[in-house]
Amino acid sequence: MSGIWVFGYGSLVSPDSFGHTLGRRPQLGVDFFEAEISGYGRRWNCGSLRFTGRAPDESGTMRQWTIVSLGVTEAADEEVNGTIGWVSNAELVDVDRRERHYDRVDVSKHAMVIGAAEVDEAIVTYVPRREAVERYEQARDGGTAAVDQRYFDLVNRAFSALGVDRRQRYHVTTPAPDVPILPLQRDVEPTRYAAAEHD
Repeated sequence: MSGIWVFGYGSLVSPDSFGHTLGRRPQLGVDFFEAEISGYGRRWNCGSLRFTGRAPDESGTMRQWTIVSLGVTEAADEEVNGTIGWVSNAELVDVDRRERHYDRVDVSKHAMVIGAAEVDEAIVTYVPRREAVERYEQARDGGTAAVDQRYFDLVNRAFSALGVDRRQRYHVTTPAPDVPILPLQRDVEPTRYAAAEHD
């Protein structure tokens, strides 16, 4: 079956969240492996172009917030830890839809897979589109950007499941968000959060 490997560095590190999109749960050591890419740095820099969330501001007034998620950007001296998961060509359509604010980029030459035989197929990851980064920057500068608490917790749990040292590396190599982390309410709740909220 033809397909590619997708490098995840945020919510895709969770096999349950990733599996919700695939319709099957990837298995660590089978079609899901730890990996890292060099020449990139992880950032809280992707602003949703379609969705917002509601939460009170510091005054207690309910307001709309632009949702900010993790992204990666080219950074010569940095590395990003995460995982790779096998995705068939048919499944890739759904992953692309999930990562609609990102461009799919081939990082095969930058990737190192841990605990697996040599990977012959391409390894790709998702890099925020320029307009998504600009959306984040505009909302941040206007004081209307926030990270969803559930997303923040999901990523932390995903790295924790790989080991304390992996979670620590994630935090050490990822600058903290420069926007608030809030329990955002949405008109359409992402079910992939619930799929990974069982531990």
